This record gives sequence, structure tokens and C-alpha cells, in this order.
Amino acid sequence: MKHWNKEEEARKEIKELITQYYHQFKEKKEPYHRGDRISYAARVFDEKEMCALTDAMLDFWLTTGRFAERFEKEFAQWIGVKYAHLVNSGSSANLIAFMALTAEELGDRRICRGDEVITVACGFPTTAAPILQYGAVPVFVDVTVPSYNIDVEMLEEAFSEKTKAVMIAHTLGNPFNLAEVRKFCDRHRLWLVEDNCDALGSEYTINGETKFTGTWGDIGTSSFYPPHHMTMGEGGCVYTNNAKLSRLILSFRDWGRDCICPSGQDNFCGHRYDGQFGQLPSGYDHKYVYSHFGYNLKATDMQAAIGCEQLKKMPQFMERRRANWDRLYGKLENIQDKIILPQPEKNSRPSWFGFVISIRPESGIRRNDVTKYLEEHNIQTRLLFSGNLIKHPCFDGIRGTNAYRVAGSLEQADFVMNQTFWIGVYPGMTEEMIDDMAEVIMEAVRRG
Repeated sequence: MKHWNKEEEARKEIKELITQYYHQFKEKKEPYHRGDRISYAARVFDEKEMCALTDAMLDFWLTTGRFAERFEKEFAQWIGVKYAHLVNSGSSANLIAFMALTAEELGDRRICRGDEVITVACGFPTTAAPILQYGAVPVFVDVTVPSYNIDVEMLEEAFSEKTKAVMIAHTLGNPFNLAEVRKFCDRHRLWLVEDNCDALGSEYTINGETKFTGTWGDIGTSSFYPPHHMTMGEGGCVYTNNAKLSRLILSFRDWGRDCICPSGQDNFCGHRYDGQFGQLPSGYDHKYVYSHFGYNLKATDMQAAIGCEQLKKMPQFMERRRANWDRLYGKLENIQDKIILPQPEKNSRPSWFGFVISIRPESGIRRNDVTKYLEEHNIQTRLLFSGNLIKHPCFDGIRGTNAYRVAGSLEQADFVMNQTFWIGVYPGMTEEMIDDMAEVIMEAVRRG
């Protein structure tokens, strides 16, 4: 057995072996050939992520630790907020973002059961699920095509005296009209939660000020699932500039406890045994005081270690996504009589998650025929999430009740449900792959 004099020496040698392993077995060496499978998304990584993961594994801390603390600090600095809290998924991030707004500490701005939250029907279910599960009422509005984002003209119609928040996602990296949504929320004193899971790195400008999406609202959320802009395998983040919301986010993430001790620490506040909380005995151990009905949604240090390296690659990931999107758009412009191409929102610079395409109804072409043709030619496709969420079986048990309401028609959501799909533009795609996807799409459309 190998004998090392110091742990530092051992770690260095182990990581050198991991680097060799990556280059020999994991580094892509086979060139792309037409007909090879083109996924809509995939992990893009190198030996640095594998070495960081090894470093965290050798600590064997397992839960949230030094890498998580480092990631939260570096992510907050990069995206431009004061507070960032790592969680185990983007769905958990949305859950925590919403639940933080139900806390009694928020007074008359607290979301209570029966209060309303404006969202869109054409989105991912975990944006709306926390609202319904808590007993608040989602108010669904339509989107516009070809932005596939909220129809801001419907905001006032959706508003009522029960409205407390707006919680919506930026679709496939394309920011929604933040200027109008932010103005609407400010006018009515509403919370704004930006589901930024598909738009990390997108930018939006209001009155000459440009910021990343996720930072214009009161709370932003991100996902680090493998297809997303960066990955930890599983993972997500909740971020804010509001100190009170930050404290609430931490509580709901960490069992609902009142204690702010970092993982593995005790008596961080110096007042572990001298407080009075609720109806508990005076001096009850603050480590076990629960102020909210929370969860354990922390990420592991192994996930965070990967994220620390992925974050460094975000600028090049973003530019590659934009370049791939632009190239694909240029290749498909000549069939716009048959398809609707996506359009960036005004005042935005998207960090594209995917390339969305709608089949024009007047073309006589069926969306499913196109996606089937693409899949048969090894090009992976995805529908635009739920299309119209309220048409899904999960609504069967509440359809026709007051558990939710609809403002206006959902005509465009129905259109998306029937006519729309999307394909990938992730950074691992080459120009040849983009060109081949475009050619197969044109073949599918011309076949009718």
C-alpha cells in the first residue's frame, strides 16, 4: 500500500490520477458524424470538476460545508446580490422562495391561504405547485408568441384585492418584460419572484441599468440540473438582496429552525440558552427552536464543489449558447412561412436555454409529425413544458373549483400546447451539429 507523509501530498497525487482518468476515459475524442445523437442538453465539464468533486469526497463531510459556503459567496458576487442560498434542486428553490413569503414576520405582506399569486399557464409545473400546495390561489394568465413570456397586458385584469405576489419564469432564457412586471408589482406593493431556472446569465435593462435576470425581483431562483446553464447534477439556488427574506429562506431550507448556526457549528449567535421563544421554557436550546414549518433542502458539499468550477465556465457557456442560437436562427429564416421563429424580449440579452419553434397552423403541418421526424433522425426534442398547465391530469381533482382562477383566455397557451417544441443550443454543440439540426428541421417541414 502506498504511504504518504502528508494528507496534502495524498490529495495532490489522487487528483493527478483523476486528471489522467478524465483524459483517458471521459474526455470526448470521437468526432461528431451526421446521424449521431444530438441531445437537447448535456453536461459540459472537464477534469477540474472531477478533481473538485474528489476534493469534497475526500473531506467526507457529505452535507453542506466549506464548498457550499464558497459557492454561495462566489455565486452571489457573480450574479450581483447580497445573499445566495444553495438548495438541492431548482424545484426546491421555487418552493423555498414561495414559502419564505408566507412567514408571519412579513406582516400584512405575508401570503396567507386564499391569497392570490399571478403566474402563467404555459410554464413548468413547479413554478405553480408551491402556490397550490400551500393553499394560495394561482391566477393563470396567457403568454405572447413569439416571446413565449407573460402577456403583461393581462396583469391588471388578473389583479384583485387578494393578490400578494407575481411568480413567473423567464422562458428558455428569454427574459419576460421585467420593466412592466416590476412597475406593476411596485404599483400594487406585490412581491416579485423570478423563476430564473432556465435563464441564468440572461440580462435585462431598465432605465439604462443592466442586471442579470433573477436580481430584478425580490427573490430569484436557479436550477443546476444537468441540462441547465451550469450543473451540479442536482442543485439549485435562492437569492435576494433583502436581509429579512434571506433569513426566512435559510429557516425554511433548514427544517424551519430559528437558529442560524452554520452546518457543524453550535452557539454561533452566543445566545443558545438565554432566549424566550413561543410557549417554550425560558432558555430552551435555540438549536432546536422551530419558527416555521420548514424542510431539509440543503445541497451536499460534493454538489457545491462541482458548482464552484462550473461557475468559472459560465461566461463561455453563455456566449456559446448565444452563438448556437444565432446560427440556428440564421439557418431557419428561409422557412418562416411554415414556422414561427422565437424573438428576444425588448431590452434583453438572453442566455438561451433552448431554441423554440412553433408550426404555423395554416401550413397544414402537424407538430408531432415534425418532432417524430427529428427524433427518428437522432435529434432530441422537447415540448415547451406544460403547454397549458391547467389541461394536465394534476388539475383533474381541482378543476371547476376555486383552487385557482384564470384571467382572460389562455388561447396562446393552447397554441403552444398544440404547435410548439424546442431543441437544444447547449455549449457542447458544434457548428456542424447546429447545421445538421437545421437541415433536418427543414427536411421535416418540407415533407409536410
